[in-house]
Amino acid sequence: MRRPLTAIPALFLAPFFSGSLACAAPQQDIFTPAQRQEVVKILRQALKDDPTILSDAIVSLKSKAQEQQRSEVASQLDAQKDALEHAPAYAVRGNPHGDVTIVEFFDPRCGYCKRAIPIIDALLKKDKNIRFVEKIVPVLSDKSVTEARAIIAAALQGGYDKMKRALMADNATPTDSYLRDIARQNGLDADRLIKDMSRKEVIAAIQVNLDQARDIDLSGTPTFIFNHKRVVPGYMSESDIMSEVRALRKK
Repeated sequence: MRRPLTAIPALFLAPFFSGSLACAAPQQDIFTPAQRQEVVKILRQALKDDPTILSDAIVSLKSKAQEQQRSEVASQLDAQKDALEHAPAYAVRGNPHGDVTIVEFFDPRCGYCKRAIPIIDALLKKDKNIRFVEKIVPVLSDKSVTEARAIIAAALQGGYDKMKRALMADNATPTDSYLRDIARQNGLDADRLIKDMSRKEVIAAIQVNLDQARDIDLSGTPTFIFNHKRVVPGYMSESDIMSEVRALRKK
């Protein structure tokens, strides 16, 4: 199940929407009133004789729109290959020189992202030739933003994975007090963590991931990208992921 991107907090909305829509000028009418009535009459009769005409047209339009969207996404994946597959060392798991790179966009409060953790752990334990890249995108709520900041801040102390797993283990509200407790339990400097959460580089790291999510038209979390070629949105089982990996290795 995918999580919508519509819940991105206002702090991060501005960079996502920066264009404007243009309206085309109306064309001169080439039909007389009588001709227009005749055209409408013909269309109405055709729909009465065969109602599937309309549904077929809708299906065709939808198919073309989806094909165009896939083409645009594929183009963006190629253009963003280096950026998508790059991440700080703390967010890269598995074999750094693996033959397959999997990128996962996740929200720390996403239920399906939480369920994916043991699956990824098992996958990387079994297959030693996968490079796995994690991208935090806090899209569900302000709580997601707070947890993302805490996770990145923990990375400055070498505690990225510990903080990520601790926060994703439950759904507690990430108050300062709660975050301090989690930090202490994982051997981190709690005061420094809270302070580092507001550092420019922490906010910038999250923004980079959100920008990439926008560029590839990400629709929710989790979303997996395989070798910058194929995007698979939603929860995936271990067998689903391995099926994608095997397909890539056959090429």
